[in-house]
Amino acid sequence: MARTFEELFPSEEACHQHLFRLRWPEGFRCPRCRGDACWQVSRDLYRCQKCDHQASVTSGTIFHGSRRSLRVWFRAMWYVTNQKLGVSALGLMKELDLGSYHTAWAWMQKLRTAMVRPGRDRLGGKVEVGVTYLGGRKPGKRGRGASGKTVVVVVVQDLGNRIGRIRLRRIRSASAENLAAVVREEVEPGAQIFTDGWRGFGGLPEMGYRHIVVPKGGGPGETALPMVNRVVELIYRWLQRSHQVAVRPSYMDYYLDEFTFRFNRRSWRSREWLFFALIQQAAAVAPLPVRVMRSRKHPVASTIESSGPPRPPLLRTKAHPDGGKTDGAGEAPA
Repeated sequence: MARTFEELFPSEEACHQHLFRLRWPEGFRCPRCRGDACWQVSRDLYRCQKCDHQASVTSGTIFHGSRRSLRVWFRAMWYVTNQKLGVSALGLMKELDLGSYHTAWAWMQKLRTAMVRPGRDRLGGKVEVGVTYLGGRKPGKRGRGASGKTVVVVVVQDLGNRIGRIRLRRIRSASAENLAAVVREEVEPGAQIFTDGWRGFGGLPEMGYRHIVVPKGGGPGETALPMVNRVVELIYRWLQRSHQVAVRPSYMDYYLDEFTFRFNRRSWRSREWLFFALIQQAAAVAPLPVRVMRSRKHPVASTIESSGPPRPPLLRTKAHPDGGKTDGAGEAPA
């Protein structure tokens, strides 16, 4: 039976206890001297008994420096993960009564940044790689080189009869240099990569990949990269339904991060798992100041390492609503 937010986190203290366990699963560790003994100065502040350094449970996370309570942040993540088609800043503002669209917008961008799993591994095996152009209809040149469009590289793991995980990356242009950089960061060396005949992919064999150029299909409905095309179709549909495609190109990365987070966990049985996964990643992603957010130069910095497909997160057990015992679920399909 699905649990409500109030059952999971009935108090501010419950939120702090859960974040404490995520930050220090084996007990307090001083970030300066690695000492394990501390005094609790306040609800979220701890002083190391060895070096006297003070560490906050929210420091080094996207919650750092926020004037809002941690429970409001948790409620925001609950709301975001329980909306199947995504959430706009306006919707979040109304749901939480934040009072400011600017605040809601900044929160959404921070949460979308946390949706990128720190230390995520590269895709291997059979992979389709294609390029698409996102944006509304505009006059002028169409296809590669079109002006006023957001150029996005779509990387899709081919699991035979179904799509595996995906990666989405915005680039300035579909040049060989830009495409090579994305493939190098997102695909394991030695993987079998399927692309169309665009010359920008010509250097993949020299990078250690098995490159296969797929010609366009000759029959009705046949395409060179069916899985890439399917993902692109879903992205367009999601942007249209959730945001009416009203996304500035400079902020498109955040929305692509959200789509990837939702898509790669589409087989998870519970929305509650999505909620706890987002909390877990928010505790691992470095703070994101608004000035950096507007420049979209923020790397997803992290203090943890992770590999393999996304896994169901650390959950709170129903028997201990205020902390203590936790359990984790086994690995789920990505």
